[in-house]
Amino acid sequence: MSGLNIYGTELKSRMLIGSALYPSPKVMQESILASAAEVVTLSLSRQNPQQAGGENFWNIIRSLGLKLLPNTAGCHSVKEAVNMAKMSRELFQTDWVKLELVGDDFNLQPDPIDLVKATEILLNDGFKVLPYCTDDLVIARHLVEAGCKVIMPWGSPIGTGKGLLNPYALQAIRDRFPEVTIIVDSGIGVPSHAVQAMEMGVDGILLNTAVAHAQQPQKMAQAFRGAIEAGRLAYEAGPMAEQHAASASTPTLDSPFWHSA
Repeated sequence: MSGLNIYGTELKSRMLIGSALYPSPKVMQESILASAAEVVTLSLSRQNPQQAGGENFWNIIRSLGLKLLPNTAGCHSVKEAVNMAKMSRELFQTDWVKLELVGDDFNLQPDPIDLVKATEILLNDGFKVLPYCTDDLVIARHLVEAGCKVIMPWGSPIGTGKGLLNPYALQAIRDRFPEVTIIVDSGIGVPSHAVQAMEMGVDGILLNTAVAHAQQPQKMAQAFRGAIEAGRLAYEAGPMAEQHAASASTPTLDSPFWHSA
């Protein structure tokens, strides 16, 4: 099975995992390890290692030896998001940033206009931007035209666990930008949601709430790991075409069990 490409970095795992909301640091560590993810997201607004903020948390993250993906969670303006991204680059020593810019607090929908503005600023400043956006094809086009090699459309609003509310929209983004890495971020609630997205041909899934809020986060991390791998394998294998009429899988008498090449 092929790997995930993030701005030229090849990763074996197609699962990215968040570090928030777990019942304890120990459970967080065990869940991240169980997922086999190679990228972990974290927020400067939650932890500040330079000022010994959340030192135990930071030591655990650092000990895992994974690639860090700082996010700008909680930002509501271009200026706020850009400033947080720059501080994260200094503290976490990475030019990767998951750009989040809230447009409305009702459903935490990303602001499409300010998201594009902040993306352009950060790309011009040398960041490798992974923008968290809605499943709008036109917004995706603007982000790609700005220079994004990765985009992260939602499946549904963050933390809802509703899965893929608009599979057509996600499929349109996938089909329109075959050269861009597409990572579904937010709304994935159960492993079957992840399988559905991966079978569509998206490149990866970012998870947090669905794992952290499970009764047994470690087991749920394993479940998602298997689901994401299964969905990708199914996509690469090429699923059978749907048809209206039934077709017997067992051949009639004197018919071979195989098809000629």
